[in-house]
Amino acid sequence: MNEIAIRTENLSRHYGEVQALKPLNLDVPAGSIFGFLGRNGAGKTTTMRLLAGLARPSTGRAWIVGIETTQADSAARATFGYLPQDPAFYPWMSARDYLDYVGKLFQMDKATRQRRSDEVLALAGLTDAAKRPIRGFSGGMVQRLGVAQALLHNPPVLLLDEPTSALDPAGRYELLTLIESLRGRVTVFFSSHILGDVERICDTIAIIRQGELLLVATRDDLLNQYAADVVELDLSDAARSAELSALLAEQPWVIDVIPANGRLRLRVHDVDTAKHALLPLLVQQGVVLERYEWVRPSLEEIFLALSE
Repeated sequence: MNEIAIRTENLSRHYGEVQALKPLNLDVPAGSIFGFLGRNGAGKTTTMRLLAGLARPSTGRAWIVGIETTQADSAARATFGYLPQDPAFYPWMSARDYLDYVGKLFQMDKATRQRRSDEVLALAGLTDAAKRPIRGFSGGMVQRLGVAQALLHNPPVLLLDEPTSALDPAGRYELLTLIESLRGRVTVFFSSHILGDVERICDTIAIIRQGELLLVATRDDLLNQYAADVVELDLSDAARSAELSALLAEQPWVIDVIPANGRLRLRVHDVDTAKHALLPLLVQQGVVLERYEWVRPSLEEIFLALSE
């Protein structure tokens, strides 16, 4: 994780007067699943296309495993696999035929094509469907085939542009499970506007807004940094909710108490004092708790606060 798999230096792109991507300086740790999070139109796809050499930058450069990709050098293409937001396959081909075709583009010999096709089909859970025409695949199967073809030449980096955006819950679950299985083996650069997907599988997160990078942090550091000073209590005896609300509201370290269906939500302004005083106070009152939890914000709450 100390090595850098993807690096950008003042990478930008404008279309006339529209600045699609402001100068981007980014380091992506090797082996990570890196979430590139932003609203639609934030500059995620532009960044992906620049990294893949499919668009020329207005300024700056990008490297994948130390090889510059912004010059559209053919040698650079071996360093990454790429899955665009809306992948297109030849519908009359089978999954195996398509992978064999991709292998030929990478100049693999026949034995290597067959071996790698078997490996990535198994990884993507498509072995049983390998001989079926792609036209009959579900959305989730198409996206998993997309990941399989991106991994066929065994690249160290995988670029995935909004891979789950058009999937139903089952397809999304299958694809996220596949991506998560790559952790530590392949560096995954995963762009998305779906916060739950990013929070579930990404260990490092970057947030981009209107073409500008706002922050980069590990998922846990990000959630801890924006943690609210809130504790939730689920009471075993909901009838005591009003009595305890009044008692807790009198404590000098409590801002307010919000009761709801046997649960008390306390906002405090002195976390250390609250952590030392709260449980002894409840024990003194003979309160039985079903749950006691200091609440961390969701990625959605942080994202909305940062991207307004």
